[in-house]
Amino acid sequence: MRKSWVLGVGLGLAASVWSAAAQQPARPPETIPGMPSVTDPANLYSETGPDRLSPAVANALSRVYVPNLKSNDVYVIDPATLKVVDRFRVGVNPQHVVPSYDLKTLWVTNNAEGRTDGSLTPIDPATGKPGKAIPVDDPYNMYFTPDGRSAIVVAEALKRLDFRDPHSMALQSSLAVPECAGINHADFSIDGRFVIFTCEFQSSLAKIDLVARKVLGYLRLSKGGMPQDIRVSPDGTTFFVADMKAGGVFVIDGNSFKETGFIQTGVGTHGLYPSRDATKLYAANRGSAHIHGPPRGKGSVSVIDFATHRIVATWPIPGGGSPDMGNVSVDGKVLWLSGRYDDVVYAIDTMSGEVRKIPVGKEPHGLTVWPQPGRYSLGHTGNMR
Repeated sequence: MRKSWVLGVGLGLAASVWSAAAQQPARPPETIPGMPSVTDPANLYSETGPDRLSPAVANALSRVYVPNLKSNDVYVIDPATLKVVDRFRVGVNPQHVVPSYDLKTLWVTNNAEGRTDGSLTPIDPATGKPGKAIPVDDPYNMYFTPDGRSAIVVAEALKRLDFRDPHSMALQSSLAVPECAGINHADFSIDGRFVIFTCEFQSSLAKIDLVARKVLGYLRLSKGGMPQDIRVSPDGTTFFVADMKAGGVFVIDGNSFKETGFIQTGVGTHGLYPSRDATKLYAANRGSAHIHGPPRGKGSVSVIDFATHRIVATWPIPGGGSPDMGNVSVDGKVLWLSGRYDDVVYAIDTMSGEVRKIPVGKEPHGLTVWPQPGRYSLGHTGNMR
């Protein structure tokens, strides 16, 4: 009897200890030097809620900035009226409008496809007006190191990452990524130690050590597709990779750098955007598995539950369309996406899926909504933390 009693007490104590441990909040990860601390280890998007606008954006106009790849201009939309209120010329082949790390500048990445006159055009968010362009090699996209010390210009055609001063854009160093043809989109680990880039033309991913600034390895995706945007889960463990040819989203374990699943979404899956409450991931399905698709394709948006990896809603574009890249409004009620092959912008109600369309220039691409909540920007069209 005594042995049984002792065993029971021991098991009871163990269960109590386990229960107490399970109730303890997760310890914040040790971030790289200079990177802001992680407020909530279970939700790295905790500081991007509707009530989290930084004082740095207090004077910013409420606008949607739309780079038009083929007409070499930026259209400016007032989200309150859904009207185009301005347009201005920029460099050749503007791809994305990228918020700076300090939230004080928006950068238009003009990569001048097949040419050597790439540039970055700054926009002042307080006036909505462009400044003088800075010559930069092949800036297809741009990110920022989590410590804010460098801009990362993604020189896609050169298979290279150029680390530059985040203000002057003076070159600091370059990193060759030779086995990543079509390097374009990225997202970062919760502690800022590594970043994963997609390799569009090599059906793979590249993992980069941001501290040592070296390539850690490559991962070939199982379906041999065309990976596009990538987003990390709220807890920082999982990376979701949109794939245009596979028509879905690959699920990747960030630490082990292994493929763990696949979520079938729609035709031409391209852009990925977290909801304001960080419970859902919006996947824009461009309606074509080809780089140059037709208008009025089978475009749609798939709503993925972050926790279960299941699709909880699908919003087709009425009459067909090509939803591509964008972001979410401050209050989370509108998902703004460019209609790449239909020369429009979609304003999609995130409760009903209702779609409104605004005509813009030729081949709108990586639009951004500004301002957005968050302490700092890691780049792209507003990868906020």
